[in-house]
Order: sequence, then structure tokens, then C-alpha cells
Amino acid sequence: MNTLFQQILEARGINESFLDPKYEDLTSPANLPDIDKAVKRLLQAKELGEKVLIYGDYDVDGVTATAILKDTLELAGITELEMMLPDRFVDGYGMSKRLVERAKEWGANLIVTVDCGSNNAEIIDELTKNGIDTIVTDHHEIMGEIPEKAIAVINPRRIEMEPNLSGAGVAFMLAKALVEAGLIPEGQEKWLLDLAMIGTICDSMKLTGDNRIICRFGMLVLGKTRRLGLKELMRIAGVNKINTDAIGFQIGPRLNAAGRMETAELALKLLTTNSRAEAASLAKELDRLNSERRKQQNAALSEIEKAGTPKSPVIVVKGNWGEGVVGIIAGKLTEKYRKPSFVLAETSKELKGSGRSFGEFNLALAVSECQNLLISGGGHAEACGVRLEKANFEEFKEKINSYYESLKLKNQGRFLEAIEDISTPELGELNLEFVGELNRLEPFGEGNLAPVILLTEVLILNADRIGDKNQHLRMLIRGRDDKTLKLIAFNAPEDWLRVEAGEKINVWTSLIENEWNGIRSVEGRILGLKLCF
Repeated sequence: MNTLFQQILEARGINESFLDPKYEDLTSPANLPDIDKAVKRLLQAKELGEKVLIYGDYDVDGVTATAILKDTLELAGITELEMMLPDRFVDGYGMSKRLVERAKEWGANLIVTVDCGSNNAEIIDELTKNGIDTIVTDHHEIMGEIPEKAIAVINPRRIEMEPNLSGAGVAFMLAKALVEAGLIPEGQEKWLLDLAMIGTICDSMKLTGDNRIICRFGMLVLGKTRRLGLKELMRIAGVNKINTDAIGFQIGPRLNAAGRMETAELALKLLTTNSRAEAASLAKELDRLNSERRKQQNAALSEIEKAGTPKSPVIVVKGNWGEGVVGIIAGKLTEKYRKPSFVLAETSKELKGSGRSFGEFNLALAVSECQNLLISGGGHAEACGVRLEKANFEEFKEKINSYYESLKLKNQGRFLEAIEDISTPELGELNLEFVGELNRLEPFGEGNLAPVILLTEVLILNADRIGDKNQHLRMLIRGRDDKTLKLIAFNAPEDWLRVEAGEKINVWTSLIENEWNGIRSVEGRILGLKLCF
């Protein structure tokens, strides 16, 4: 074992059980609240031949969870089955009036939600009045009372489960519960792990405990997936190696583009189709929508940045932007300015937007403080969605910032700084063998970040600005042992772009393996940089 890799394991307190998790160590689904009630009601639906309608969400987590539940209920023998996803532009997040209309029109006996429902008591009450039962499977913060008319509310937040599961993870746990109840053959649920893994990573869940097990085995399943849509999507996205980057930067954005730009139904069809021709057509369409999403996102960011650097502790902006891209824009603003951000799109009647945060500023709690100004709102600590009347914009902006200031938070920038696992002045051990050992820690994400290595007092041999706007930085450095390493930073801060050959720096980096024309090499991504004086 590489000595640097051993140092990383020791620094993180990692043992063999983390490096090689066992599927059998997954938490029993029986630990989740109300799951026994859900299993009992689904058994009734099977025996009576009832109509079951699955209602999901329009993001990657919601779409993958919906596909998981479809496969699950079909395996359990439920034949009268329909799926419905909300329209981001019509329904917004959560259970909608349109769901009630669809359920009544189709004659549904039972609604099973995925990735939503914990905060939709009114809709559930209305369904109940119409003789339609509801099972909620969700993982979001519960903003008020649990919907008492629901047959079951399966939400790990109710027991403060750590780490919290994704919506797809909760759907997978329901599948496991049906296996344990004898409704699904044992082992068949493992084929759902590819979707559970994609939902978990793309919803930024903490990748420890159950989530690590789901994602580790989910990547293995994705490598031999039976889903024609995923195969075609990976082909058109150029996925050569299944890892966190492939999920987060290639597969996830394309699945998300459907709900952001048009309808999430396109992504759901891709994940559930049995036609190779349809899979190829849908994958091509999602790739096109993702390209269009990038264009809209970049245009909006350019417009916002022309207005100047925001002065308030929380960025709150509105504009005539696509509703589907506001979440990404908020994330980019938070990353650039190191401040929580709300980006609101103007529609004909109201403002619809998303928030992004980090550190100790919890968006779910912040939104709850502004409920009197909102039509609706909710989400996680680091991501949320809101709707409000246009007339309430300035008051919302003021109240969010006042709430932030009331918390008297200190030095929040520290949560965005790269923190090294190890440091070294030498580059010789940063080789392909070392990168191969680092890959044993995959998947990377919240709670298990890619290892960061601090390279101390290394010499810059050359430094070049590259890209169409000279916005990227490429360097070649030399360590104390005279070994060299290529480094790159995309969209580098201006002070990084000013470094020159001959200067010595301390640089924080994560390592990746590159392959070009059959030649494999190690390269570092720059995460932080300081001149040595």
C-alpha cells in the first residue's frame, strides 16, 4: 500500500469495512417509520387488483425514485399501475391539485409518492375525501405536522436517521421491505441500485453509512445495467469510466435537463423504456436539452454579474430567466461569491426560485421564517425552492438577510476552503498506482470528499491561461524531489491567474487519471493556491 494512501486512511480514521462495504450491512427497512403500514396497504392493493398511481418529482432524485417504485410494484405483482410527475412550470414542487384531478379521472385507489408529500397534508386530505389512500415516501424536512390522513409517511427525517437517505434511497428501502415480506424474490431488488445510486449522488446526500453501500454497489450495477436508456445516455455522454464525476457531470445533468427545460417525463421514459430505438432518441434529446440549459445558464449569469458584486450577506436576485435553470445559477453565485443565494424567475403571476447555501446557514429553517411571505417553500439545509408574490420580493429579500444577520455566524468561508488530508513537498509518489488506491474511496461526495493533498513549496515551471476567455489555468510544477506534475484549474480566480513561472507556491489539489491516445497519466485539479514568500 502506498505510504501516502496509508496516511490518508489514518487521517480519516478509515478501516477495511469502509473501503469494502458489505451489502448485508444496510440498515433494515423495518427501522423506517410506517414502512410496515405501507407494505400491508400495498399487499391489499395487489390482492384486490387496485389501481396505484406513483407520484414523483421532476429532479434526478425524483425521476430515479419513480422508476425504482415502478419496477418495485411490478415485481410485487401490482398490475394496475400509472406514473405521474409534476410539471415544474405548472405544478411546482410537491403534490398538486392536478394530481387530485388525474387520480379521480383514472379511478386510482392508492397514491404512492416518492421524494415528496411530507408537507402536502391539504392535498392528501382532499384525496382521502375522494376515497383515495396515500402512502408518502420522502426524505425532505417536515415543515409542520405529519399528514395524519396518510396511510403511511416513510421519511427518515422522522427518526433523524443519519445519514439521511435520498428519495431514491427511501424508494429502494421500500423495495427491500417488500422483499422481506415475500412479495418480491430475494436479490431482484439489487437491480434497482443503479437508480438509487444516481439519485443519491445527484441529490448531494452524505455518502457514508447506508448511502455509501447503496452507491458503491450501485456503481457495480450500473456497469452491467439492464436499462437501455442508461446505456444510451452513457454512450452519448461519452462515459468511459463509471465514477462520481461521470454521475455528477455527465449522467445527472442530462437527466435533470428534461425537467429543467421541458418535462421530466422524457427522463422517466428514458429510464423505463424497453425499446432501443426509443432509448437512443430520448438520450439524444436529453443531450440537446442539456446544451440549451448551459446556454441559458451562462446568459443569466452574465446578466447578474454585470450588475456588480452583491453587498448583502445573502444574494437575492430576480429576473426574466428560465425557471429550470435558477437552481444552477444560485449554485454558481454561491460558489463564486461565497454567500447563500436565492435566484427567482419572474413569471406572469409570481416569482419562482431556488436557494443554495453552505456552512451553518440552513435554508429549510430560513424559509420557514418567511412562510408568511411565501406561496410555498421548503427543501434541505443547502438547497430549497420557493414561490412568492412579486409584491413580496423586497420584503422577502430583507427578511432573509435579517434572519442571516440574527444568527451572528462567523467565518463561513471556512466551509468552502480546501482542507488537506496530507501534505508533501515531493511528487514522486503521486503516480498511477496511488490514484488507483484513491479510487477505492469512491464514490466521493458530501461526507466523503475526494482526498486533498497539499503540495508544499513546489516550483512553477510554467503557467498558462487557457480557454476562450483565458479563464482557466494550466501549470507544470516541480517538487523537492525534482519530479513534475501537471495541474489545472477551471474558471480560476483572478489572483490564481496572476502566478508566474519561477514562483514557489503551496497548492491544494485532488488527483485524477487522464488517458489520451492510450497513454495514461496523473493530473492534479487545483483547489487552493498560495504564494510562498
